[in-house]
Amino acid sequence: MSGVASVVTLVRLCRNHPGCCRWTGGLGPQDIWRAECELGTSFPPSYRHFLAELGSCEVDGTEFLGGYRTPAMGDRLLGTVSETLDARTDPRFPPHLLVIQYDGMGGLASLDVSHRNAAGEYPVVVWDPGSNDRDGPERLADDFGAYALRQCVRALTRDD
Repeated sequence: MSGVASVVTLVRLCRNHPGCCRWTGGLGPQDIWRAECELGTSFPPSYRHFLAELGSCEVDGTEFLGGYRTPAMGDRLLGTVSETLDARTDPRFPPHLLVIQYDGMGGLASLDVSHRNAAGEYPVVVWDPGSNDRDGPERLADDFGAYALRQCVRALTRDD
């Protein structure tokens, strides 16, 4: 399944489970372009589709930062933009990563924009301060869509 097809399935899953799925609302093309400009890169097709459809989302405790605004922060794009720019203040954080999620163990799940595949997708990796002492960030998935769908299905089907 392609990354975009995975996000289409994820969006349907969220909309079919409104009791445990919340999202901020899709971003328009101008906001997506602005986010790319602020981060100095372009988004892969699956992440672009996610931003356009959901903005950011949380599925039964599993959160994807995405992009959104709040009245208190005004025009500032929050989520991936603000968290990536904040992470880049740490000199150990690789500048080619875009933060999409906190992994709950001190790591930052990120899109690695230095490795674009033929479909224009970036792999999802997890970075933590010790990553540089190992072989670098651990690869979690080939694209955002596959990663997000797998995480959300796991969140909705786990036994509590």
